[in-house]
Amino acid sequence: MAQGQRNSNSVLVVPQARNALEQLKFEVANELGIQIPQDGYYGYMATRDTGAIGGHMVRRMVQIAEQQLVGGFR
Repeated sequence: MAQGQRNSNSVLVVPQARNALEQLKFEVANELGIQIPQDGYYGYMATRDTGAIGGHMVRRMVQIAEQQLVGGFR
């Protein structure tokens, strides 16, 4: 899917979070040693690489949410 095209599953609940999620994606890809295409087209990337980026993003977001929950109950 080309940059700017989104499927119905990628609608953000909080649209203001888009920039933070993009930054997280680049951080995770960098940590994994995966180069994200400059043109924003992911069609030539291996499914394994895009899945690894997404999976690590979810792990990181869960970790952040857990830390916020623990911090809120102290």
